[in-house]
Amino acid sequence: MTQNFQRFVIFAEMRTGSNLLEATLNAVKRVTCFGEAFNPYMMGWPDKDELKGVTRAEREADPHLLLRALWDKPNHLPGFRYFHDHDPRVFDAIMDDRACAKIVLTRNPVDSYVSTALARATNQWKLNETETPIPAAAHFDGAEFRRVVGDVEEFHLKVQHRLQVSGQSAFWLGYEDLRDAGVMTGLLHWLGRTDLERVEPASDQVPQNPTELAAKVSNFDEMQAELAQLDPFMLRKIPNFEPRKGPNVPSFAACEAGKGLVFMPIKGGPSALVMGWLRAMAEVSDSLNQAGLRQWKRDHTGHRSFTILRHPVPRAWAAFRSLMAGKNTELRALMRQIHRVPLPPEDALAGLSEDRLAELFEAFLDFLRRNLNGQTTLPTYPGWASQSEILAGFSRFGAPDMVLRESDLARDLSWLAASAGIKAPAELPDPEPFPDFLRDQKLRAATRKAYLRDYVAFGFPGQP
Repeated sequence: MTQNFQRFVIFAEMRTGSNLLEATLNAVKRVTCFGEAFNPYMMGWPDKDELKGVTRAEREADPHLLLRALWDKPNHLPGFRYFHDHDPRVFDAIMDDRACAKIVLTRNPVDSYVSTALARATNQWKLNETETPIPAAAHFDGAEFRRVVGDVEEFHLKVQHRLQVSGQSAFWLGYEDLRDAGVMTGLLHWLGRTDLERVEPASDQVPQNPTELAAKVSNFDEMQAELAQLDPFMLRKIPNFEPRKGPNVPSFAACEAGKGLVFMPIKGGPSALVMGWLRAMAEVSDSLNQAGLRQWKRDHTGHRSFTILRHPVPRAWAAFRSLMAGKNTELRALMRQIHRVPLPPEDALAGLSEDRLAELFEAFLDFLRRNLNGQTTLPTYPGWASQSEILAGFSRFGAPDMVLRESDLARDLSWLAASAGIKAPAELPDPEPFPDFLRDQKLRAATRKAYLRDYVAFGFPGQP
């Protein structure tokens, strides 16, 4: 079957070689790649606030306006790079467009993770042959690595599923393919440019860190031990898994107390409190993958699994506090500039009055309502996603035996422990109190608007 592509998209991630691929494509006449056009933090490339006559504010209001502008390039083959955390509102339009060629670029996830860490440490994101790489060593964070790999794998599964159900195919590239002239020529021929006899890879960029991983990672032995616990994965081959929403199993914790307890935390809930309760009773494993957890369950007949729901008001407050106190300066800037949450400058975040905090929280709740309704550029992060959606994701691996409520933990954890054969459960620490102003009627009403699905699904009362 002859392809008739009029445009293209590159599905990639940070430090997979997408800059090099873009440079190769842009060196070909009548082919234009418009960078990361739907990156929430920029317009195509760093320090740009406008692309093809469309501003960031206009893109925020209607991303399809920018999509139409990018495609409107007569006698050209236009395209852009799209990562898993780019504007989700254009994903359906891209996948449903059969005239849009899908290119999937992947790289060994360990190499990609370490390269990203080094680039962040040095702020050196590209290197040409006249420049000198800045020396640095990356620290491998196992929990962060599992999260990143999980997010990317889930996105690849989503892309693969949409290709399958629509009868489309993609051109799959690995990082090592990008300097192969034969592969680049094949790519352009697949895109329809059979008039090209040979396509040379771009030569204005060189590998930044060509040394072995042992020389680039400060805690290399720790990294090896961490990776030894993971199942082998081959992200360069076409994923061959049943499409499903990822349950985020690496966040689960398995406790050896009694017949065994498996805690399936919902981010933004009382996870630290419960983890302390579990560790006070027995050893806890909190870095299991799906295969490891299945084996653990086989070895612990009579175990019980559980998760805990938190009332939407304090959960939204926890997400807001994380936004205010975390190391996410760029996200706070985006909230100020684009999402109508008037956060004070960085040096004025601490020491705000309760009245001012209440005002900012109300603005944040309005953002949450729009975000959960798919009306913003940002993806829905786990810390503020609907708890009903997170539970649906859990069920893809295995639904919890018990869904408890934070308000009833003192009573229900004792019953849970008894059902798992724990004769003397640990005392549950006192929970951290929440500010009284969260009971304000306006804030409770704004929270209900944002999380109406959870209020209906779980019968939450208006008062937390």
